[in-house]
Amino acid sequence: MAQNSPDRPRKPRVLGRGSYAEALRIGEILRKETVGGALLVATALIALIWANSPASESYFALRDFKIGYEPWHLNLSLGAWAADGLLAVFFFLVGLELKREFVAGDLRDARKAAVPVAAAVGGVVVPAVIYAVVNWGSPDTIRGWAIPTATDIAFAVAVLAVIGSHLPTALRIFLLTLAVVDDLIAIAIIALFYTSDIHVAPLLLTLIPLAIYTVLAQKYRRFFGLKPAAAWLILLPIGIVAWALLHASGIHATVAGVLLGFAIPVLRGKTSGGTTAGPGLSEIFEHRFRPVSAGFAVPVFAFFSAGVEIGGFEGLTASLSDTVAIGIIAGLVLGKPIGIVATTWLMSKFTRAELDPSLRWIDLVGISLLAGIGFTVSLLVAELSFGLGTVANDHGKVAILIASLLAALLATVVLRARNRHYRRIEAEEKIDADHDGIPDVYQREPDAS
Repeated sequence: MAQNSPDRPRKPRVLGRGSYAEALRIGEILRKETVGGALLVATALIALIWANSPASESYFALRDFKIGYEPWHLNLSLGAWAADGLLAVFFFLVGLELKREFVAGDLRDARKAAVPVAAAVGGVVVPAVIYAVVNWGSPDTIRGWAIPTATDIAFAVAVLAVIGSHLPTALRIFLLTLAVVDDLIAIAIIALFYTSDIHVAPLLLTLIPLAIYTVLAQKYRRFFGLKPAAAWLILLPIGIVAWALLHASGIHATVAGVLLGFAIPVLRGKTSGGTTAGPGLSEIFEHRFRPVSAGFAVPVFAFFSAGVEIGGFEGLTASLSDTVAIGIIAGLVLGKPIGIVATTWLMSKFTRAELDPSLRWIDLVGISLLAGIGFTVSLLVAELSFGLGTVANDHGKVAILIASLLAALLATVVLRARNRHYRRIEAEEKIDADHDGIPDVYQREPDAS
């Protein structure tokens, strides 16, 4: 009996193709993140060069310049404003994207969501364990166990855009989903393990604007009769109040970004006939705020966080001999691919799933190497672990930069070869024999994954 005969149910697939609508949406997101990744790399290089130039004092003076209102706990340095404030915009989009995936995307199917979510967990646990083993017995350095757990989506996507223009959409969707879930786990780690003193009063007060924000986001038409594009004018000030109160409570304020993103509805609701009326505020806000995040928020954060005084060859040697740096590099470059590939393989065995016939395991290895680019969130966790300006934080930054570069180079070696392979078969992917605007490959036997 043939494997795909009607009498035998088709095996679920790992990294299936997904829907054409999802492929188009992911493609649009990746194009925007590619621009953001290029800006991120550029601003990080500028900061690194400036911090090691004769004018280095001016860079650190700019980073440490304070501005704000002290009674509201907002008298912060520019570097802190970038980490606490601008990154909240980035995590707001993480919240939007994650909710979109699980409510209206391909991952609303639990069978499809299981593999990338499990892979993301594996890609967090294994690097953390590696770092902890390297720094075991040192209370001062083991605090950085979460540094190598994150994937920088903008940086990774920028590299993927350069080296993998012909790679299957399934791999791009897998990387994006992996990075989004990864970021959600990272923000949960920040909230649970990197919050020292919690002030109860502002924490409880945070619930008030957050509740108002959620209700207005869900029922904005009933209360104001506003068009979706105009709702942000009312929701933004309320969101800023919630952010400020959460910041004053002692919990890292980027958590507010995820919570506010989760509160935004993905769908507009139902028509009189009971069918979905179409995209809601989530899509509107994603289009409005992603350019702000990719083009300004994340690059500015990278500028203020990536600047570290290396101190020449001797300083570089001292940094790389520190167990902090060893743990970070080993976690990102080795731990990430081991965790992601091993977890995906185990999921395929336990669920009796099979890799999509159009892909090979070496493709997953290349993507998992790319996930070893930590950068943005890793820099944030390093600052939270050791404090801005400390020796351990400086060594950690050097390690994050080197590990991200190594991960990008190793992924390039693997994925460039695979890209040449997929370029030869790309013509088939574009065939639209029935001229309905959807490539025929998306209209074949449904993916059971």
